[in-house]
Amino acid sequence: MFPEHMIRPMREELTTIGFREMRTPDDVDEVVKRENGTLLIVVNSVCGCAAGRARPAVASSLSHPVRPDVLATVFAGQDREATERARTYFTDYAPSSPSIALMRNGKVVFMLERHDIEGRDPRSIAADLTTAYDRFCSPVQATAQ
Repeated sequence: MFPEHMIRPMREELTTIGFREMRTPDDVDEVVKRENGTLLIVVNSVCGCAAGRARPAVASSLSHPVRPDVLATVFAGQDREATERARTYFTDYAPSSPSIALMRNGKVVFMLERHDIEGRDPRSIAADLTTAYDRFCSPVQATAQ
């Protein structure tokens, strides 16, 4: 495991744009079982493809008018038990980090695994995500101010 002060900026790349960190198995269960809409879970990591591809792609995808209802993340190699619990919900997928799962009503409806992220540019990954959002998510409702 890396010291927390070294990975904090990697965590914050997602938390500052609205992701909820799931640091324990109970956190994961609470988020996955409680949500009835769409949930985007990012399995974050310290690797270069997370830093240069996955996190920038996810951030870019969230400017799309259709997006998931809930954003959550686990950090592979750091919050091991939480990551292992999240992966129990990703049935039919091998453990992969980084990875990005779009879930609806507790089931994976779209998944990008490491091999779908590695070697691709963030714009292409974001395009895959927004296509999935269009298919599985509801448009974000504007709120009156």
